[in-house]
Amino acid sequence: MDVPFDRVTARSDDGRSFQIPGPVDGFVVGALVVIDDGERRQLGLVEQLDEERGHLRGRLLGLIADGLLETRATSPFAAASVAAVDPASVDLLHSATGAALEIGTDLTPPGGPAKLLPHRFNRHTFWCGQSGSGKTYALGVVLEQVIAHTALPVVVFDPNSDFVRLGELVPGATGPTADALRERDIRVLRPNVPGADPLRARFVGMPMASKAAVLQLDPVVDRREYNALVHLRDTLDATDLGAVLPTLRSSDDPVHRDLALRIENLGLMEWEVWAGAAGAATDVIDERPDATVLDLGGFSTPEQQLVVALAVLDELWARREERRPVLLVIDEAHNLCSPQLDSPVAIAVRERLVQIAAEGRKFGLWLLLSTQRPSKVHPGIISQCDNLALMKMSSPIDLEGLATYFGYAPTGLIARSPWFRQGEALFAGGFVPAPTLLKMNPRVTPEGGVDVPVPLR
Repeated sequence: MDVPFDRVTARSDDGRSFQIPGPVDGFVVGALVVIDDGERRQLGLVEQLDEERGHLRGRLLGLIADGLLETRATSPFAAASVAAVDPASVDLLHSATGAALEIGTDLTPPGGPAKLLPHRFNRHTFWCGQSGSGKTYALGVVLEQVIAHTALPVVVFDPNSDFVRLGELVPGATGPTADALRERDIRVLRPNVPGADPLRARFVGMPMASKAAVLQLDPVVDRREYNALVHLRDTLDATDLGAVLPTLRSSDDPVHRDLALRIENLGLMEWEVWAGAAGAATDVIDERPDATVLDLGGFSTPEQQLVVALAVLDELWARREERRPVLLVIDEAHNLCSPQLDSPVAIAVRERLVQIAAEGRKFGLWLLLSTQRPSKVHPGIISQCDNLALMKMSSPIDLEGLATYFGYAPTGLIARSPWFRQGEALFAGGFVPAPTLLKMNPRVTPEGGVDVPVPLR
């Protein structure tokens, strides 16, 4: 016969985890519980169900005493009663961990607000959900909170123009988040949109390896042209690539003329991405606005969005020793860091992101990568992520991969992902007080892109 959940007995041998002999009636993976051994009360999280024996396992989150939760003072016990958590204890957890960014409603009893820890965005974050899960809308909810309630600058790489209205508010939007967003400096850079601030890159500001990638030059195979480009550094000035092309064409050096032919044959001078004497995206980001949205999808060719991304990432990496924190949000991350990308510029972008994932954290370069499937992102990037946001995911292979990469997310909660409704998610890792199933809040800014409806007669 199953034992009612509020009358079970738990034990902890190590003071970090606990076990509840089963079977237990009313158990939910992901539930917070209060454990009382008669001398102390502790907060715990149920993480796993042994389906064969019905035993429950979980982790201890902290000691409840004198109206506080001490997260570093858990203790072992031989026998203790277990009760469902009360709202006051959840509030203690939020206070103790510094969870302040309210993004949704907790789906696990007793419910209440679901909050993130703003200071733990200093770790890389992986956001995943299949098409139709509400991933982009939900990401907007989190970005609104970060921009409104922290001083952390955000740069959004936006390939589908989904965040170009991040500086606007929906009609009738009220409350602290809406009020704060009205005061924030949010810049939206767009190519080929009359009246908008242009999204441009400056060729001369790129490191030599990136210039070679744009020109598809190999330092060994194309060693003469590559060397000519190296020695053109003093010739290239603020007027950018177009200024040196006439000089190359009229040069007596055949290698210079070959380099001019390469530039013309690749059609680089027809690209609208070049800043010339005007401002570049890196100039805007250097001004440290609260948010900068880069509308990558507005270019006439996909290579140009890669060039802008590379120019921005190169500049941030070159100035990493300044240690100026920034959150780099890369929506549809497979466009920039897929293992399958093979053009020279795409490889350069991906390798820079791999480098930032591996080494950028200590310099204040923090990634938030959003994509449909984990297999679409280079494993060297995913493996560095300490935060996970998972929305609906039906593929068993993808879920198995996520469980492997993100051991801090209970497998029992990951397994529920195929049954998530639109807008529901699992948040786990350092930026949440405990792994949490939640329903995202409504946005206060409009989504830039929405699904196209089926025409009806």
